[in-house]
Amino acid sequence: MAEVIIHDDENFERALKRFKKKCEKAGILSDLRKHRHYEKPSEKRKRKLNAAIRKNRRGPRAPRAARS
Repeated sequence: MAEVIIHDDENFERALKRFKKKCEKAGILSDLRKHRHYEKPSEKRKRKLNAAIRKNRRGPRAPRAARS
């Protein structure tokens, strides 16, 4: 569970922004959307297959430069 401690000199909007960022990093909202309704195993396979097809359609990624 994401939690944010509000400091004495911090305003509420700033703390809310930090909380939203933590929730986004933790994947809480995407997980909630995913579990909103039951997904049959066949639908799950179809969704994953379509995602893999879209990923491959974009083409190979450029290699990253090595850091020294």
